Amino acid sequence: MKFGVVIFPGSNCDKDVIHVCGNVLGKEVLELWHKDQDLKGLKPEEDVIILPGGFSYGDYLRSGAIARFSPVMEEVIAFAHSGGCVIGICNGFQILCESGLLPGALLKNDNQLFSCKNVFIRVDSANSAMTTGLKERSVLKIPIAHSEGRFFADDATLAALEKNDQILFRYVDAAGEANAAGNPNGSCLNIAGICNENRNVIGMMPHPERAAEEALGNKDGLLLLNAILESKASSPLNVA
Repeated sequence: MKFGVVIFPGSNCDKDVIHVCGNVLGKEVLELWHKDQDLKGLKPEEDVIILPGGFSYGDYLRSGAIARFSPVMEEVIAFAHSGGCVIGICNGFQILCESGLLPGALLKNDNQLFSCKNVFIRVDSANSAMTTGLKERSVLKIPIAHSEGRFFADDATLAALEKNDQILFRYVDAAGEANAAGNPNGSCLNIAGICNENRNVIGMMPHPERAAEEALGNKDGLLLLNAILESKASSPLNVA
């Protein structure tokens, strides 16, 4: 399998993702520029596309709003609709919501401030490419770095996410409890990451690529990235 990493003007976590996918996971990585009109041979049944964090197009209008209209996103959307695995991290999550591949929106943090720190997240579903083989309700320490990370959706959408087991990660305290103290941005239902109904599109605000090496003092993020490899090795996700 290969990883395709989409790079927009203003992306600043692309090199981190490329390094981890290539040098830590040992997979071939293809860089996809925002103006590309093809995916360089990436196959939905085999490969994975990652939209990394950063400030695409300077976050003008709102985060992810302009990036959603980049030429490459037409190909990414088609890739997802064909069953390909697409993962958005931080700004990538915002872009996936803006593009309609994921429900909801990411709003300004409730304190209106940029937040950069380690947080705890709980795995609430093992039924996704990033949580395959992980124990449900296990707690991971993963860093965040965002000012617009507050997940919001209407009550009907939140109910559907709960019912369909689409909430993959929740912000929690060190004991694994989803409460206000463990919620760094005021996200509805403490949501830190979700997937679509077909489970092949995933968005999360925390940065697993920043917690994937011993030298960083934290390898919890590597569990999520290795889960992608395990998921692809067992059986590719397909759209019904």
